[in-house]
Amino acid sequence: EERKKEEQSPHGRGQRRRSGMPILYAVVARGATVLAEHSAAATNAGAVARQVLERLPGGGADSHVSYTQDRYVFHAKRTDGITALCMADDAAGRRIPFAFLEDIHGKFVKTYGRAALTALAYAMNDEFSRVLSQQMDYYSNDPSADQINRMRGEISQVRSVMIDNIDKVLERGDRLDLLVDKTTTMQGNTVRFKRQARRYRSTTWWRNVKLTAALILLLLVIVYIALFFVCHGFTLPTCIR
Repeated sequence: EERKKEEQSPHGRGQRRRSGMPILYAVVARGATVLAEHSAAATNAGAVARQVLERLPGGGADSHVSYTQDRYVFHAKRTDGITALCMADDAAGRRIPFAFLEDIHGKFVKTYGRAALTALAYAMNDEFSRVLSQQMDYYSNDPSADQINRMRGEISQVRSVMIDNIDKVLERGDRLDLLVDKTTTMQGNTVRFKRQARRYRSTTWWRNVKLTAALILLLLVIVYIALFFVCHGFTLPTCIR
């Protein structure tokens, strides 16, 4: 959403656009109550920002809006009743300012939690204005702040490494053939190992069967000998009678 704001200009008469600093002003507020703010240039952006805060959609609903004024754009992000707002050079686009607002909102909520819902105006300004200053400088001047471009660069690097690795493999076709030969050998060894394992299990089973039969036979012999003496003869005459 973009709206023209004509009440005030966010820059003074003769104020020149600062190169290399696309985010010039930032504020964190609850409704229209400013809790912390920082300006990187001598502008009346604060006055315009308060008008923007008052004109945000009512009801406390979450919103992401942008308002244009001359060469500058006011971007606002409201989540759970806390609004992060910044004034950026129109050349900065929307991606970096809203990434900045997302970062600022997260840091503010993590630092102050529910205390921000009842805090007085400028209660967090002394401490959090320094955070605003640091993050404004980071998102304005550090190329790595643009996550999409950074991700594109990382993907490009990964793709280059993959292509380089493929070229190296193609240049060493003999090593690739050797790898295939080793894989085939491993498969053959696996088949032989399975066959040997089956033969071992079969041999062990028959060995156990034979041992069990021998023990049973030995037990029967011992029982028969005992009966031979007790029953007075091979035919066990006294026991059978």
